[in-house]
Amino acid sequence: MKAVRFHEVGGPEVLRVEEIDQPVPASGQVRLRVAASAFNAADNGMRAGALPIPVTLPHVPGYDVSGTVDAIGEGVTEFAVGDAVVGFLPMGEDGGAAEYVIAPVDAIVPAPTSVPLADAAALPSVSLTARQALFDDGGLEAGQRVLIVGAGGVVGKYAIALAKRAGATVVATASPRSADAVRAAGADEVIDHTQTSVLDAVSGQVDMLLNLAPIHPEEFTALAGLVRDGGVVVSTTAWMPAPDDAERGVRSVVVFVRSDAAKLREMVELVDAGVLTLEVTRRIPLEELPALHAEAAEERVVGKVIVVP
Repeated sequence: MKAVRFHEVGGPEVLRVEEIDQPVPASGQVRLRVAASAFNAADNGMRAGALPIPVTLPHVPGYDVSGTVDAIGEGVTEFAVGDAVVGFLPMGEDGGAAEYVIAPVDAIVPAPTSVPLADAAALPSVSLTARQALFDDGGLEAGQRVLIVGAGGVVGKYAIALAKRAGATVVATASPRSADAVRAAGADEVIDHTQTSVLDAVSGQVDMLLNLAPIHPEEFTALAGLVRDGGVVVSTTAWMPAPDDAERGVRSVVVFVRSDAAKLREMVELVDAGVLTLEVTRRIPLEELPALHAEAAEERVVGKVIVVP
């Protein structure tokens, strides 16, 4: 089968399109015929050796995947050949940038039925990041007010929709390019951070500050001052600590997304219910994945890109 792999960490040039043996599922695993995998910034970081996530070399990237069950291992009763599924694969194991991939049964769930199967690969890690940041780590509750910095990205729009569904009030920062999409996602107030100071534009305090953007640490610390006593600062920028304020009881947490089949199933249901709008910005063939990594190494990849074998 065809796959993209790297045999050593390094620049985008270490990625190779190769012919490799088709994997065989072991006990508790299934093999998927891949419909698509999704590109994430962490794929770039793992390939470069910049993230503390050990991978088995050679490594196939693409831990977000959708596909059809093609073969099942011993003891598997949860799925059958032909089932359409989506999953968040173990990050250190081979991913879905290939024609086939092995998936543990506890990493996959039935795919949404309201969108093309390939597009469903864009859902797992970004929606789980938003959900875990807001509720699992942030403890957001109905009636609270959340400030989402960097809401124009894919995670931000999911976070807005999830927060609104939970009964929260959302203040979001966005550039003019993404402002309309942020409003469409449900933000109650949108601040153009390119034209005004977020610190000055936010009136009153918030219960939660959710940062999704690579802002300067000094700005981050200043924005934390908007959080009420006993509130929380949550961040997905793992390379930068989140500021807290122990004297005021403001805690902080840095989120690194975790695979969670039960919560992913919930995200799938919300897609089919129309609560979450699946975003796919680009679809590229497998052979173009090295070029996408090269693009990501030079500048931030905007939107969500899926890779179709």
